[in-house]
Amino acid sequence: MSRTIHRLAVVLAAVLTTLLALAGVAAAHVSVSSQDAEPGGYGKLTFRVPNESDTASTVALRISIPEEAAMASLRAMPLPGWNVTMTTEQLDEPLEAHGQDITGYVSVVEFRAEDGAGIGPGEFGEFALSGGPLPDAETLSYPVVQTYSDGSESAWIEPTVDGAEPESPAPVLALSGDAGGHDALVDAEEAEASADASADAADGGSATATTALVLAIIGVLAGIGGLALGWAARRRTASA
Repeated sequence: MSRTIHRLAVVLAAVLTTLLALAGVAAAHVSVSSQDAEPGGYGKLTFRVPNESDTASTVALRISIPEEAAMASLRAMPLPGWNVTMTTEQLDEPLEAHGQDITGYVSVVEFRAEDGAGIGPGEFGEFALSGGPLPDAETLSYPVVQTYSDGSESAWIEPTVDGAEPESPAPVLALSGDAGGHDALVDAEEAEASADASADAADGGSATATTALVLAIIGVLAGIGGLALGWAARRRTASA
C-alpha cells in the first residue's frame, strides 16, 4: 500500500508542475506602443504594465534606453503618486539634433510609487515618455525591470530573435514610416484597441489559470488526505 501511495504522490506532483507551467504561460508582458513615433521624428512612447502578482503591488518600473535607441531629448509624463528619476550616460558617438552635437543621453528612466500608491493585483498601469529624434530603425527594444512591494522583480529584458518570443521579452517598439499620416493614425488606434482587448483577455486568462490552479491544489490535498485516512483505517481493521 505504501508503494501505491508513493506512486500516486509522484503522479500528482507532475500534474501540479504542469498546472504551474500553464499559469506562467497565461501571464501578460510589459509592452510599449506609440501612435506617432517614426524614424528621425519625435513621438510619445507608452509602456503598459500589467500587475502579475496575486498578493503584491507593482511599486517601481525601470526602463533602460540602449545607446542604439538614444534620443537627444527625452521627457517623462508626470503620474500622480509616482516619482521619476533619470540617469544620463555619455555617448560613444555624438547625436546631431538641431545643428548641435549631443554627447550625453538619458539611459534609464525609473518610476517609483509613493507610499500607498502602486499598481494593485488585477490592475495595470501606463507610463509615458516623449522624445526624439528617434533612430533610423524599424524597431527599438527597451529592457524593463518591474519591482513588486514584496521585493520580487520581473525582468523583461530578453531579446526577441528571429520572431521567437522568449519567456521574458523586452518591450519592442515598432516605428512607422509615415506616423504623421491619417491612415497611420487610424492603424495605430486600431492596434491600441486590439492591444486593450488582448490585455483584457490575458488578464482574464491569468485569473482563470490561477483559479484552476488553486482548485487543483485543493483537490490534490483532499485526495492525499482521503487516501491516508483510508490506509490508516485499513491498518486499524487489520490490527483488530
